[in-house]
Amino acid sequence: MSQVETRVDGHILHIHLTRPEKYNALSLEMYHALAEAYYRLDNDPELRVAVLSAEGRHFTAGVELDQWAGIFSSGEGFPVREGEVDPLGTVGDLHRKPVVIAVQGYCFTWGVEALLNTEIRVAASDTQFQMLEVQRGLYPCGGATMRLPREIGWGNAQRVLLTGDRWSAEDALRWGMVQELTEPGEQIDRALALARSVADAAPLAVQACLRATRFSEENDRESSVAQFLRDLVPVMASEDAAEGVQSFVERRKAVFKGR
Repeated sequence: MSQVETRVDGHILHIHLTRPEKYNALSLEMYHALAEAYYRLDNDPELRVAVLSAEGRHFTAGVELDQWAGIFSSGEGFPVREGEVDPLGTVGDLHRKPVVIAVQGYCFTWGVEALLNTEIRVAASDTQFQMLEVQRGLYPCGGATMRLPREIGWGNAQRVLLTGDRWSAEDALRWGMVQELTEPGEQIDRALALARSVADAAPLAVQACLRATRFSEENDRESSVAQFLRDLVPVMASEDAAEGVQSFVERRKAVFKGR
């Protein structure tokens, strides 16, 4: 049985972890299935957004360490293959279309790092987060050392990275790491509602926004202005832009086709 199930609902790709008996621990099989799903999101023109979620009480308790120890110690990074996109965003190109994540229960180690590599984050109020690598003689290799200080502030990041202590869903919301909290069991429905809002928007504009914001995060103002200007003309000249203007004039909901 697959450890990751996918299904399509309109323009939305559902990516669902299905290994609750192991607390959705990340195996090599699960990693490659996730990487294939991210590649599918990027390369299927009908897909506009994904929702990443998990079965059971916990999003994930961490990794299958016996499977990953040799890979981690090799220094080669995550084993992305052809036809895959790294779901942690540390190897190769980043995914090009938005991902909304819904987490609950334990969201440990790679779960935190997968969350940090998504665009919109929803957590059940019972979620507990933890980067416990230093308690195992390791240190995070899935992007947390790069992203956590930027997401939650230097001091908050150092406290959780250097101690391995847990933090709560309320902490994550207060620090800006997640955008919404729900009652336990409602997190996936809320993530799907947010994904539908993304899917209803103009996909060329959405993807251009994602490119521009990522670029500006890593580059100076002058380069960032040049980058968004390169995207501005093709987006403004698109059929979707014309539809957006026409729907505004006609006071109706726009129907975007991604061209």
